[in-house]
Amino acid sequence: FPVVIMKFAILLCLSLASSLEGFSMQSTVLRRNSSPILKAEASPTTTSSGTTYTLDGEEIRGPITPLRNFILVKVRDTLTATEGGILLPDQSKERPTEGLVVAAGPGKVHPFTAVRIHNPIKEGMSVLYGKFDGKPIVYNDDSCQMIRDDDVLLCYEGVTMKLENVIPVRDYVLIALDEDAETLSTSSGVVIANQVMADVLPCEGKVVKVGEGRMASNGELTKPPVKVGERVKFKDYAGNDVTIEGKPYTVVKMVDILCSLSEEVQAMQDAGEIAP
Repeated sequence: FPVVIMKFAILLCLSLASSLEGFSMQSTVLRRNSSPILKAEASPTTTSSGTTYTLDGEEIRGPITPLRNFILVKVRDTLTATEGGILLPDQSKERPTEGLVVAAGPGKVHPFTAVRIHNPIKEGMSVLYGKFDGKPIVYNDDSCQMIRDDDVLLCYEGVTMKLENVIPVRDYVLIALDEDAETLSTSSGVVIANQVMADVLPCEGKVVKVGEGRMASNGELTKPPVKVGERVKFKDYAGNDVTIEGKPYTVVKMVDILCSLSEEVQAMQDAGEIAP
């Protein structure tokens, strides 16, 4: 008889323990289901922004942030106006490339002085850079280019590049060329196509705009050697030719300018007394 009573007591204890455990688990489930925070944490597909970023066709965790003096530029098709005023993409000419700055780094650190050389290019600017500069990438299905701040020739605000809104970057100088970009005239007045006289390139012109100056190792800007309005000579093949509002210009580094002509020489050239 005592053995029967002991077995009954053990079974009763096991039954009560099972009931209490089930009640505890049910209470925990109810508490979890009633908490909106735990619902959000339990859902892996929920995101805060809902924006998807892609690089070269593959999804990435977030937007690209350029480092040092790198600049992410969305490439813009160069437009050419026809006689009827229709703008067409021009992909046949060798010319610098335009683009819209998507993001820009803070600037590089000088390797010897550890001074931060600030990046003059900011997000939202339009820039003009060399055609073969940088690395092409596809960012969010847009054709982009990753370049350095040293690759930028001109920067400007807005969509269209005009003489009034372009700014040479740092130690670049914008020079108006003397010769027509398409034709050259001989001394007898015969007009020859520029392709025929490919070796005869204009290396002289009038300074139209000057950059802020070259950045020294201490982070300070050096004074530009030329001023607006001066007539200068520069090295052959040193310029980056660009057409602004239908007129030929070239962008030259300050170190590639050979000399500044005196006012007397410039007056004699303008009067046709001596050859340019």
